[in-house]
Amino acid sequence: MCLRLMMMFNKLVERFTGQNQIGELTDDQMGVRRKIKGSVVLMKKNVLDFNDIHASLMDRVHELLGKGVSLQLISADNGDPENGLQGRLGTAAFLEEWITTIAPLTANETSFKVTFDHEEAIGVPGAFIIKNSHHSEFYLKSVTLEDVPGHGRIHFICNSWIYPAHRYKYDRIFFANKAYLPCNTPETLRKYREEELVNLRGNGSAELKEWDRVYDYAYYNDLGDPDKGRDYERAVLGGSTDYPYPRRGRTGRAPTKNDPKSESRLPLLSLDIYVPRDERFGHIKMSDFLAYALKSLVQILIPELKALSDSTPNEFDTFQDVLNLYEGGIQLPDVPTLNTVRNAIPLHMLKELIRTDGEQILKFPMPQVLQEDKSAWRTDEEFGREMLAGVNPVCINCLQEFPPTSKLDPKVYGNQNSSITEKHIKKNLGGLTIEKAIKNKKLFILDHHDTLMRYLTRINTTTTKTYASRTLLCLKPDGTLKPIAIELSLPHPDGDQHGAVSKVFTPPEHEQEHGIESSVWQLAKAYAAVNDSGVHQLISHWLNTHAVIEPFVIATNRQLSVLHPIHKLLHPHFRDTMNINALARQILINAGGVLERTVFPAKFAMEMSAVVYKDWVLPDQALPADLIKRGMAVPDSNHPNGLRLVIEDYPYAVDGLEIWWAIETWVRDYCSSYYPTDDSVRGDSELQSWWTEIRTEGHGDKKDEAWWPKMHTRAELTQTCTIIIWVASALHAAVNFGQYPYAGFLPNRPTVSRQFMPEPGTAEYAELESNPDTAFLKTITAQFQTLLGVSLIEILSRHSSDEVYLGQRDTPEWTADQEPLDAFGRFRTKLVEIENKILEMNEDKRWRNRVGPVKVPYTLLYPNTSDYTRVGGLTGRGIPNSVSI
Repeated sequence: MCLRLMMMFNKLVERFTGQNQIGELTDDQMGVRRKIKGSVVLMKKNVLDFNDIHASLMDRVHELLGKGVSLQLISADNGDPENGLQGRLGTAAFLEEWITTIAPLTANETSFKVTFDHEEAIGVPGAFIIKNSHHSEFYLKSVTLEDVPGHGRIHFICNSWIYPAHRYKYDRIFFANKAYLPCNTPETLRKYREEELVNLRGNGSAELKEWDRVYDYAYYNDLGDPDKGRDYERAVLGGSTDYPYPRRGRTGRAPTKNDPKSESRLPLLSLDIYVPRDERFGHIKMSDFLAYALKSLVQILIPELKALSDSTPNEFDTFQDVLNLYEGGIQLPDVPTLNTVRNAIPLHMLKELIRTDGEQILKFPMPQVLQEDKSAWRTDEEFGREMLAGVNPVCINCLQEFPPTSKLDPKVYGNQNSSITEKHIKKNLGGLTIEKAIKNKKLFILDHHDTLMRYLTRINTTTTKTYASRTLLCLKPDGTLKPIAIELSLPHPDGDQHGAVSKVFTPPEHEQEHGIESSVWQLAKAYAAVNDSGVHQLISHWLNTHAVIEPFVIATNRQLSVLHPIHKLLHPHFRDTMNINALARQILINAGGVLERTVFPAKFAMEMSAVVYKDWVLPDQALPADLIKRGMAVPDSNHPNGLRLVIEDYPYAVDGLEIWWAIETWVRDYCSSYYPTDDSVRGDSELQSWWTEIRTEGHGDKKDEAWWPKMHTRAELTQTCTIIIWVASALHAAVNFGQYPYAGFLPNRPTVSRQFMPEPGTAEYAELESNPDTAFLKTITAQFQTLLGVSLIEILSRHSSDEVYLGQRDTPEWTADQEPLDAFGRFRTKLVEIENKILEMNEDKRWRNRVGPVKVPYTLLYPNTSDYTRVGGLTGRGIPNSVSI
């Protein structure tokens, strides 16, 4: 009906104007002046986030009334003496054929023509002003000018939402896609460049609205909800020595009633938290992401779902019950409660939770760790392999001393050193002494003791019952790791100052044994995995990628013009980061959110990550530096790039170093195109302001640290940008997209333990002896925590169907500068070589850690550069450019 009205409206326009398009003039009317033809590619509002036919109709009314979309060219050659020598402005030109162009109801781009009078005073355009006098906003993708006299083709990359002009107190300006350092910018464009940055910084006041284009900083003071009661109070993260934290994007919402230091929250299910409009997900990504919000609704439906379960509503009775999540789903009877579930969520989302036959709920894809062998995850070899090639391969260390020691203050925590002795591990050292095993770098440790011990007393006052763990492993001749001891520690019952109470568990003599020793050992591995799951989610994943990158996103937009070469270099690596982090604060890491419900530190999770942030150091985020610090690599001039891995078959490090060096080479070549000397780095005013703001504002709690690079040399610039790109792309891919393949099966990566190790002589020990699987399942993550947790990581592990991968750009014309384009081509070629090398290594039987007992090839650092199809889903491969999910 609405389309029919539009067509009738168009015919009326034709009858009364005698032309097919508003603004079309005859050749006689135009005279003989030469014209510059242009094309404008945009997406109308009604085909993007909203099915808003009303907006489209109103825009046509505005067009008919003469309120169209105009573009005004700005000269890069000639200044206007009456306007401070800013570039001369051309005559405004209007988009043509808006009324008669009917945009499709599916997401699509629409191209419009625009014709400019060629005015000699304009010369070569370097920018343009766009004014939207319509009713609604639209997404401006690009503008291209053809046959500009004296120049030829000029392309403008825009990728920005243009709201009606009354929403702005300034002109919307876009620059041609050529990069300039501030000192090299044409004089005619400098003031426009400077004013645009001022606009993006805002004034630091008032609540920000969707059309505001403001990048500003705030503390993490929006996680708690003190107005709901004490259970929802959370510490402010950032701005203190106790809880330092990277800054997040400011929203300007009012404080809560009960705590003026805390920011008020949006309603639980609202996803409309402020981020600058251009940082929000695109229409395809948002459509994909709606499933994420839906899965989180499970926490609301828990009471209804519990009533539908069996006689043990919060337990998996057998491993087959767990497998049924993937093989058959949970069967729902036709009872009134089912109608409650159906009515609790919107109809168009229902299919994501309840299948079309209405009989199965929460059926998940089979995780890769189960696809080839449903029991191989239990093996010691797989347990060790996942520390090198699993979802958290960034925490294992080469053991430097025995027994392991603690760095916790003994005046506060007493003796926290390890209680593992030579007697515990000697039989598994292959005839080596401990001294020789350490000297030959054969002993390794996964040590979460200090991180967790500070919080363990408080954590264990909840339903969680867990330990602080240390896991020792020995490198076998075949290159695999064998776990040889697991130490589980609790705070002393008389107080932390009395030290730790620890127990050490060792593997049975024969792994195939099925007696009580084997059952106890499986539980010990589960407790260690619980620790590793929490550290992975809070530290390796959230803190060290999502949280630390956001200040770089904000500072780049505030201090580096879109004309700046470093802005052009880094911008693809910031795509969607502010949006995903904002959504995480709303429904994932907030008080009572999904993470607190599914990961063992619960309400102390984010506070604990702030304590760990105290030790965060930017240079250590470089992969070579990280590997050396963990003892997993040593400098060696006889090896490529001067680094030798201690474990040759360490898939994360092997593939990661290839990616790291490729990024570093690309960044060095790119930066050399614009910075011929170190002096040019020091003399770049925007770059120096950017670097100062990152240190003093974005990561302001660490501004006094001496380890920050000074940003005085090309080497420091190259290293810093390489780290930023590595963290945002490859590091995030390595710790994120393996979540569902490995942790989608919770017994392999449990996130919570609900009871302590059974003691001999107790009923729990007797059950472990007689029915070890039931005892195991009663110890780890409960049934409904599992449903919620698996729902979450299924979404987090999916690639969006519009993903842009490392070595790809969303447009081939991202710069007009040829030397950077050539360097980027070499980068792409290198990444394709790395892809082929990864596939070859995964087929090579010598590298047992690349596939392992579960037969899951290591592809988390497979770039996916050569795949142009951009197929989303649970692929377990591909390095997106940015922290985008």
